[in-house]
Amino acid sequence: MQQINQANQQAIVANLISGFKTSGLPRRLLYTLGIIALFRFGAHLPIFGINHEVLNAIMSGGSLGMVDFLDMFTGGALKKISIFALGIGPYITSSIIMQLLAVIIPYLERLQKEEGEAGRRKIQQITRYGTLLLAFFQSFAFITVLSRQPGLIEHGINPTLFIVGSVIAMTAGSVFVMWLAELLTEKGIGNGGSLIIFVGIISGIPAYAKQTATMVLQNPATQLPLVMLLLIFAATIVFIVIFQAAVRKVPIVSARKQVGNKVYGGQNTNIPFKLNPGGVMPIIFAVAILLFPQTILSFVQSVHVDNMTIKVILNKVNILLSPAYPYYYFIFFGLIVLLTFFYASIIPSLQPKEIANNLKKYGSAIPGVKPGIPTAEKLDEILTKTTFIGAMSLGIIALVPTLASKFTGITTLQGLGATSLLIMVGVALDFINQFRTHLLAKNYESFLQQNPPK
Repeated sequence: MQQINQANQQAIVANLISGFKTSGLPRRLLYTLGIIALFRFGAHLPIFGINHEVLNAIMSGGSLGMVDFLDMFTGGALKKISIFALGIGPYITSSIIMQLLAVIIPYLERLQKEEGEAGRRKIQQITRYGTLLLAFFQSFAFITVLSRQPGLIEHGINPTLFIVGSVIAMTAGSVFVMWLAELLTEKGIGNGGSLIIFVGIISGIPAYAKQTATMVLQNPATQLPLVMLLLIFAATIVFIVIFQAAVRKVPIVSARKQVGNKVYGGQNTNIPFKLNPGGVMPIIFAVAILLFPQTILSFVQSVHVDNMTIKVILNKVNILLSPAYPYYYFIFFGLIVLLTFFYASIIPSLQPKEIANNLKKYGSAIPGVKPGIPTAEKLDEILTKTTFIGAMSLGIIALVPTLASKFTGITTLQGLGATSLLIMVGVALDFINQFRTHLLAKNYESFLQQNPPK
């Protein structure tokens, strides 16, 4: 019996290895790793003409406020002022703007919903142009602010030429990162934009670990608070995994049909509605929305302003948008809730009217609910409640690690806060799911080829 079990286990392992090799996944994995390596290489290529001693002093002094927070998503590229300093940010922001405009502008809505693949390609092309414009504006604002720092530009380099060259290099770098993200989505595994953000975040983990170890060695009293914080982080990760997989199953009964002597239908199935339909996108979108006005504010503040009223207004806006103040987190929470609802409203598979029409068309219904409009209303009610629970949970999750860091006094791991944990766990789960999907799809194709239907 033991020999039979071992033989079965060996056969299963052999089938898995064979399926993995024939599924095309090795090629996709190598492609994904190659793109990621190229992205990390570009993140270490600095802009020409910068005095790095002065730059390190500016960045370590925290005089630029939001740089530490932004740098978390670029894997250190922003603090190095590399050609990939903007990362995938302009592309994400442009995508958000296009999705918002598609709800408002009928032409874009028609492209998205009625013209199929051709319409989506047009929207994608407009998104690329938007990325170019945003990258140019953000790089110009950032370099203009930086160039005003004494001694940042190396001696003998013309400031105007430095600004022009740096803006061109950073804009081109952002567009190149966008292209890498699209290649990852098309030929790799997982969502390209999310993977690039994921890589940027995990690349900072060694630095966070080093800072934390140094802090503990210098102050042994922080050991217990650190253990508490790590336990909270671990519990948050477990909750995120459960939260990402949670679904609300709506029971569906299909009508029975008799054809000759056979009866078809009459089976009980369900429609699974995810508690968090947007996955990691609401949190990414919320961060991108908060970063865009901060870029404008940094540019405006770099200009000398004599009017006291304008200075007071700029200071208040800075307080609202800076993570150093509590107002930021209330705005952040509200944006996550709103964007979760928004993202759920634009997902094609979550449209109550379309689902109700499809159920009616195929003779299926929710038990105790009439087909047509009553079914659509019932589905809308269920989706609203489900999305509300998911949005509130997502917002609360976003605050827990930050509050825990402040409670324990451990600030060296703030880069691994709620935003990072949500993105890392969400992207990792999405990557695993797509990996399984590719593997199952190829195995199913192989099975059909070996056993063609008669």
